[in-house]
Amino acid sequence: MSPHLSLQRAEAEARRALLDVTSYDVTLDLAAEDTTFRSVTRVRFTSRGGATFADLKPAAVASIHLNGSPIDVDLLDRGRLPLDTVAGENELVVDATMRFRNDGEGLHRSVDPADGRHYVYGMSFMDAAPSVFACFDQPDLKAPYTLHVTAPTDWHVFANAAGAQVEPGRWEFEESAPLSTYFVTVVAGPYHLIEDVHDGIPLGLSARASIAADLDKDADEILTVTRQSFDEFHRLFGIRYAFGKYHQAFVPEFNAGAMENPGCVTFRDPLVFTSRVTRGLRIQRATTIAHEMAHQWFGNLVTPVWWDDLWLNESFAEYLGNRVTADVTEYADTWADMSYARRQWGLVADQGPSTHPVAGNGATDAVSALQDFDGISYTKGSAILRQLSSSVGDDVFFRGVVDHFTRHRFGNATLHDLVDAWERAGAGDLAGFAGAWLLTAGPDRLELDRAAGVLRRTPPADHPADRSHSFRVAVASGGSWRTETVQVDGPETAYAPEGDAVLLDPYDDTWAVTIPDPATIAALPSLLPAIEDGHLRAGVWNGLRNAFQNAAVSPADVIDIAVASFPVEDTEDHTRRTRVWLYSRVLPLAPEGSVERLHDAVLGKLATLPEGSEWQLAGFRAAVATSADPAELRGFLTAPPAGIEVDRDLRWRVLVRLASLGAIDRPELTAAFDAAPSAEARVELTRALCSLPDATAKEYAWSVFTGETDLPNYDVVAAGAGLWRAGQEELTRPYVDRYFVELPATAKVRSGWVLADAAEAFFPATSISEDTLAKALALADDPELDGPLRRRLTDAADALRRQLAVKAAFPA
Repeated sequence: MSPHLSLQRAEAEARRALLDVTSYDVTLDLAAEDTTFRSVTRVRFTSRGGATFADLKPAAVASIHLNGSPIDVDLLDRGRLPLDTVAGENELVVDATMRFRNDGEGLHRSVDPADGRHYVYGMSFMDAAPSVFACFDQPDLKAPYTLHVTAPTDWHVFANAAGAQVEPGRWEFEESAPLSTYFVTVVAGPYHLIEDVHDGIPLGLSARASIAADLDKDADEILTVTRQSFDEFHRLFGIRYAFGKYHQAFVPEFNAGAMENPGCVTFRDPLVFTSRVTRGLRIQRATTIAHEMAHQWFGNLVTPVWWDDLWLNESFAEYLGNRVTADVTEYADTWADMSYARRQWGLVADQGPSTHPVAGNGATDAVSALQDFDGISYTKGSAILRQLSSSVGDDVFFRGVVDHFTRHRFGNATLHDLVDAWERAGAGDLAGFAGAWLLTAGPDRLELDRAAGVLRRTPPADHPADRSHSFRVAVASGGSWRTETVQVDGPETAYAPEGDAVLLDPYDDTWAVTIPDPATIAALPSLLPAIEDGHLRAGVWNGLRNAFQNAAVSPADVIDIAVASFPVEDTEDHTRRTRVWLYSRVLPLAPEGSVERLHDAVLGKLATLPEGSEWQLAGFRAAVATSADPAELRGFLTAPPAGIEVDRDLRWRVLVRLASLGAIDRPELTAAFDAAPSAEARVELTRALCSLPDATAKEYAWSVFTGETDLPNYDVVAAGAGLWRAGQEELTRPYVDRYFVELPATAKVRSGWVLADAAEAFFPATSISEDTLAKALALADDPELDGPLRRRLTDAADALRRQLAVKAAFPA
């Protein structure tokens, strides 16, 4: 079957000029435990008259009628249904059978390993809506929706609008506010439900039945953050939430952190904590709640006309979600944690070959636009909005925002519309600001030249711009730190601070790649242990990561600093955060014995940390990750340090590490899963089985990559992580060439989010060689390669190129 066509921007503009959509009426039958479901869509729309097309991606079609006349179902071609509309009112009715999916898109169906119960949720984002219902799938053709759903009688069903079970198994929903197609969702299953009301807004929480006790335990915190965020957004905007009820559904195998569907926000359900977690993950959940709520205004009330203005959604939600969390919840340290969690995500993307402007990113079609939902659209855009708010003041900033909401309520808008609103509010002429910061890609590089007594600003060669920077500098003298404010308006600024160490922009006041000078790097092993300012410590590590990214610090120096003060304060170990960067990027290039040095340092640090503290938990996780001693690891399971309880998360961390060392067999791993089956344990079992250092494990992992073994999205990524393990390079060598040969064909078995994620997860990360880089660049240049694959391959090749640059710069 031919692949589905991706909507081109020019096609969307032509269709929008022809049509106005009046309403959707969608009936879904989810009652049968099957691989498919029935979907009946009735779309009413007005047309100027002429040919166009609707979007539809079915398993089969029973009938199609336009204005009462049948349409030959064989006319459907690669997801497009040709229509010959008449001037005036039109009605399209499609009766189709659709496939449930297991990749986190469309209508995703999941089976909980804990109890065998089935769960369904809709993710219509970007181009997945036509796999659920027939539609005109583009963001600027909004319309209200009425849904009718049949489901098993013991299921709850939620959607964008309020609904009720009118008879056993049959649910009817009120007409929604006008929505873009990508916001439409249905969440259905035997979910555990919690309900509340705040300020007249009905609130709901739901999660799988097997984690009901965990949701009950977390509900007070989740609802408190929800209430606080609603109150603050109402205060900031002066505009009430516009979508009736507010349900937050925690759903399985969700790709993103969350999706802002009006009235029914979906979250990845690992955000319901089934094991002990750190403050970093609690901050992540709180900021995600506030982020999705910000979208109810930025994105939902006013939606971009096209995907090149996706920053109008994500940058604003990122900035205001973090700001609101820091200002009104218990997580006042949010900005420091976000510096660890998000800063490098944006800076690395902005320095890479696939960098793009924050706004006006040139997305010509919907599928390629998905790849620009990256650290630039989130983190860089947020940083620039924070600068703008600081520059013009909150009064002007929010007056412009409210004007924007009021003029485009339930409609669509562009960057130009928002800039006009700010200028009307008194921000002055923003053309220069928008051009330099929002419409020009790449970050400036800031470095201190102590010998010359100047601070140098270097714009990216491929994206020159004249940007001013105002930021704080932290200077250490005699073991104490002071801050100074610096203004940089040209290529060189006279600046000669006296001190042992100088950290440029450690508090993230501007957006730039700051490189610590050699004297500062040399001083950090003695200075870092005494730093108590959490954000300043984050600034140290961001500076080091910037330097490593640009081959300006040796792996040996980084390890020395980590040994002197291991970063347990960055409590989480997500792939973007400091500890995983140390393990995956620095250690492979570090001198022999560095893993052992780091492990000894972790154990020493662990002995000094308060029992039961989050830093102790972070330290214990690091001890597991760096241990090469099976007896020590098994000892962690049977006799952990006082203050550590070996829960499901920690147990599987140890089991996965044992698997990577070849110190556990398959029967013991499967027995551990069978003893306590859960969705989380199934993913970790996949990771462990693929981590084993034998041919069978790697063949199994590869079968997941090619699609021969069909696993859900989380398991696919876990299999990729397990395949490429440090110390197994000889075993995995044959898969390096196979990756480049077989990657293109994965576009035939996957699409969208998981297609790109699998390409990244299975990239041969442990093959740090010029030959691997050459193969990656050659394939990326193939014009036939699928766009999402090219994007992830290009980014992975750039990361490899930079590792090789470090290797060349510091051969010892």
